Amino acid sequence: MKKALQIKNLTKKYGSNIAVKKLNLEIPAGQFFGLLGPNGAGKSSTIHCITGIATISSGSIKIFGYDVEDDYRLARRQVGLAPQESNIDIFMETWRILDYMAGYYGLNSFERQQRIKELLEQFDLVKHKDKKYRELSGGLKRRVMLARAMVHNPPLLILDEPTAGVDVELRYEIWKYLKNLNDEGKTIILTSHYLEEVEQLCERVAIVNHGEVISDKAISEYTKNGNKLEDIYLKLTKGTHA
Repeated sequence: MKKALQIKNLTKKYGSNIAVKKLNLEIPAGQFFGLLGPNGAGKSSTIHCITGIATISSGSIKIFGYDVEDDYRLARRQVGLAPQESNIDIFMETWRILDYMAGYYGLNSFERQQRIKELLEQFDLVKHKDKKYRELSGGLKRRVMLARAMVHNPPLLILDEPTAGVDVELRYEIWKYLKNLNDEGKTIILTSHYLEEVEQLCERVAIVNHGEVISDKAISEYTKNGNKLEDIYLKLTKGTHA
């Protein structure tokens, strides 16, 4: 089976602090994968190494076979990131946000127009396309960030707390979008503190603590015999504080 992501012996240091310690992980193409862990467990550092935001101290990462260091440009084109914190110019209109990112990935004018049209329709943003980002509701902002992550049509999506700060109705709406994307063949890595969300969406879950993978199983393994993912998670990470 084709591998969307291969991480081998990943170590990430910040000075004398080791954020990630010889972490190993493989995710097959098309899987909806949950990456969990307490604050400071190494999730963000791992994501930053995958996406090129941070440099790798040692080890290797490949995205659909492309090494993130040796084949940086090709590897980066395989992945779209929707971060937890908004990093968008709040005075930009919705369509312009997508156009800017499409240009960053080298889409020509015609390709940008076509792709933006598709994404505006896919995420029900057509009537909001001329609104500035700061004018949008929390749920619409999340949709824009998802659309921006997908503008170059990457096969791998990394979503960091995609429903943080939205109400229950909008959370279910975003779940629907994510399920549809996965059904279309997108590989999705989800980090979330809403463990019910992870149970509903993910096929497999890895739990990271102190920079290491401490559990990696199918979601059915965590929830068998009437167990809840939350209970298993708390048991495995007991004594860890933010």
